[in-house]
Amino acid sequence: MADPASYRPAVGDIPTDPGVYRFRDDRGRVVYVGKARNLRSRLNSYFADPSGLHPRTRSMVTTAASVDWVTVGTEVEALSLEYSWIKEYDPRFNVKYRDDKSYPYLAVTVGEAFPKAAVVREAKRKGTRYFGPYAHAWAIRDTLDQLVRVFPIRTCRDGVFRRAKQVGRPCLLGYIDKCSAPCVGRIEPDDYRALVDDFCTFMAGQTEPFVRAVERQMREAAARLDYEDAARYRDRLGALTRALEKNAVVFDDSTDADLIGVAEDDLQMGVQVFHVRGGRIRGERGFVLEKAEDLTTAGYVERVMQRLYADAPVIDPPKEVLVSTPLDDSRAWNTWLSDLRGSRVVVRTPQRGDKRALMATAISNAEGTLRLHTARRSADLTTRSQALRELQEYLSLPDAPLRIECIDISTLQGQDTVASLVVFEDGLARKRDYRSFVIRTPHADDLASMTEVVTRRFREREPRPGAEPVTDRFAYPPALLVVDGGAPQVRAAQDALMAVGMSDLQVVGLAKRLEEVWLPDESDPVILPRTSEALYLLQRVRDEAHRTAIALHRKRRGKRATASVLDGIPGLGPAKAKSLLRHFGSVRSLRGATMDELREVAGIGPSLAGSVHAALHEDEASPPVDHQG
Repeated sequence: MADPASYRPAVGDIPTDPGVYRFRDDRGRVVYVGKARNLRSRLNSYFADPSGLHPRTRSMVTTAASVDWVTVGTEVEALSLEYSWIKEYDPRFNVKYRDDKSYPYLAVTVGEAFPKAAVVREAKRKGTRYFGPYAHAWAIRDTLDQLVRVFPIRTCRDGVFRRAKQVGRPCLLGYIDKCSAPCVGRIEPDDYRALVDDFCTFMAGQTEPFVRAVERQMREAAARLDYEDAARYRDRLGALTRALEKNAVVFDDSTDADLIGVAEDDLQMGVQVFHVRGGRIRGERGFVLEKAEDLTTAGYVERVMQRLYADAPVIDPPKEVLVSTPLDDSRAWNTWLSDLRGSRVVVRTPQRGDKRALMATAISNAEGTLRLHTARRSADLTTRSQALRELQEYLSLPDAPLRIECIDISTLQGQDTVASLVVFEDGLARKRDYRSFVIRTPHADDLASMTEVVTRRFREREPRPGAEPVTDRFAYPPALLVVDGGAPQVRAAQDALMAVGMSDLQVVGLAKRLEEVWLPDESDPVILPRTSEALYLLQRVRDEAHRTAIALHRKRRGKRATASVLDGIPGLGPAKAKSLLRHFGSVRSLRGATMDELREVAGIGPSLAGSVHAALHEDEASPPVDHQG
């Protein structure tokens, strides 16, 4: 535990400009990132009498061993740099979010010749319009299923679209009038583009013109006694109505705003976000963050806004951001969000009217999210704590293994050998820390592969001269290393740890056949009770490592198999091979392509098309083998 006075900078050395600062521990790892309007004033507050500091702050400054900073021109620049560093270093004393899931959006690929609508969980891509987020993917699919009855734009995958275009027949959706089938030319490109624009306009909140137009067309059809058309318009009107029912009207005007309501206790904060577009709630999300910093409620609300808008936002900030707690300096946030949006954004706290009423609903939802999370975590925490205590007891560990890492090797007849390393902290998977390894040792068996992975994982890495210290979060050693296997794998891992100077790290193996736990230098395994939480935790860790390794191995094997089909064809480089696969969707479709179809791909001329066609059908052209002779 360091004395903060030992690394306190001289007061005169700290500038009074705005900036961002980093506290590092004795191994150079960043443990905390913060920003300040006045660096000197803010940093001096950390080196006051330790007894007067907040417990979280006191723990941070005694863990740290140095502090550095970067000055910036404005507070807006400090906002961006602070969040960039938090994402890069993942400091242990900054806010921790208890919601790692990605929220689904409805995406329309308006940049394509024939745009499609799809449910996605992805970062923002150029040429795509996004609507949402939604709490559940099924909510988007229900809405989309209703709307394609009125706006029959395509929802098929690109490979399905290309195959339908090649064979001249639409997929099932084209036959049941849920797609206008642009793949077979049933609709002109300009008309299809207008259909997509109408769909996006409706999803953006301008719904009344479409509802009135369908009602008018239904009445006109009925007036001319065309009851079949009237029935079709009636069904479309019903589809629009059902889609609108999923998005409650909350404001009479065309309000474009995000509402952020929070509820907190001493350790955590519940957050509820409503995305209002065109006066309707178009999406919502709720999550919990762990209060790891000594911040005010407004400071934690700022952390939430950083998370919502700074990290490759799928949707640009709206015209208004309504928060339940006033920010300390809303002007800097107005400027930062306006830069992201490209037009004026205002952050404020609603005081009256409908917006205040909806904010009360958001706060109520945040309280419910926090209560539910606390109840679930209490039950889970009890079980996880029991599992960690049992592991400590059964394996004679000095402390409960709060961080566990597990290694699994995957190979097929010695080819494409890979390894996965998964991480569990406090009994929960920490997927952002997972790693994968491609085995470099030629003709490595299972034991040699294990030795290589352990060596690469735990080998000390010295920074290059003049470079910053190593800040990789894998500089933190685990309390327990688990390997998938028995005594031989454990001995190989132990020998590798000894070779890199990690002799104090406990390693165990979990053998699949009888779920035996093997320790180094022990002739007999440890048999854990079948119903013990410790065994269940080890099984979950081992199974997760096995699943990850198998997935990586299949991916590499698939890439090698695909590449081998087109490798060695004269004149066909990687770029053209990729174009062929992208155009036809699969190797199987590529094999079935004619010479003319191959020439349709950009960069594939008659001569190259002939070479590709001949190479893909080489086995068919070779003479049969006489097995009787």
